[in-house]
Amino acid sequence: MYVVIKLRGSVSIRPEIKHTLKLLRLHSVNHCVVVEENDYYKGMIKKVKDYVAWGDISEDMLEILFRERGRLEGGKRLTEEYLRENTPFGTIKELAHAFHDGKAKVKDLTELKIKPVFRLHPPRKGHKGIKRSVKEGGELGYHGDRINELLYKMR
Repeated sequence: MYVVIKLRGSVSIRPEIKHTLKLLRLHSVNHCVVVEENDYYKGMIKKVKDYVAWGDISEDMLEILFRERGRLEGGKRLTEEYLRENTPFGTIKELAHAFHDGKAKVKDLTELKIKPVFRLHPPRKGHKGIKRSVKEGGELGYHGDRINELLYKMR
């Protein structure tokens, strides 16, 4: 699973890049989505690489995202009580495990009235730079497993 975080704004960008960000459901800065690792998403991420950071999310970080940033329709927090009553998952840990292993998909989340977009805080201690790639010492581009450190700063 990939996690994609929008780090730069949408002012003065090409329309095809803006449309791709819209398809990824990344409408605002510091929003993130979790997507599958397939060729379609890889092509979309490649197109918007100068505006996002992405990498491989761990199951523990996915659980933290659901616990701290998971929201239901209407802006209510995602709770274990809601999961027990309305879903086949008993806990947030089970949901994160199923989602990480590919047993649950984004479509399943929307059917359960769980928002697929996580709204994050700006990172504690700031970004390294949102105009440079990771290879150049910035934040944009592919982080690999180190994306979990950035997500922890933005939790």
